Amino acid sequence: MNPKIEKLIKQFARLPRVGNRAATRIVLSLLADKTGRATALAECLMDAAATIRPCQNCGILTDADTCEFCRDTSRKNGTLCIVRDMADVWTFEKSSVFHGAYHIIGGVLSGVNGVTPVDLNIKNLPGRIENENITEVIFALPNTIEGKTTANYIMSVIGNDKNITFSELASGVPLGGELDYIDDGTLTLAFGGRKKL
Repeated sequence: MNPKIEKLIKQFARLPRVGNRAATRIVLSLLADKTGRATALAECLMDAAATIRPCQNCGILTDADTCEFCRDTSRKNGTLCIVRDMADVWTFEKSSVFHGAYHIIGGVLSGVNGVTPVDLNIKNLPGRIENENITEVIFALPNTIEGKTTANYIMSVIGNDKNITFSELASGVPLGGELDYIDDGTLTLAFGGRKKL
């Protein structure tokens, strides 16, 4: 196989949930296309890579210093949903189940994977909670040991002396479950029935 094609397939195969076979199909399809789809994709990727960065307040990807969620005054309702990544934000937004503020922490604590507290986006959380008058912190992290450990650690960082309610998604999210695999109905029930920690 041509080294350039092979290199491109390897890059696609490194993406989450894209194996070598899928990467091969994607690359060959793009290269065989005569409508300019490959060039358009390359230009979009270059533009996004150059301009998109995490919001300095919440971690949501944006092309501005502060994202549209943080600028939206209607979302300043005292609730803050802590999620692992941008895919979780999109899952919530698609289901229209949450209308407060988000905070992306960028992973979960894991000794096996070498993820420690310094790797998480949590340094500004206590300040956000005070400045934005947060009264409820909702943990929408994976329903795993790592997710629970992360939630407990974040609660200790925030402290419980500020009259803040800590809650997590209720039943419906299976043990070991990922948010982006859960249907809208189940997510709505889990969110509506969230329980205090």
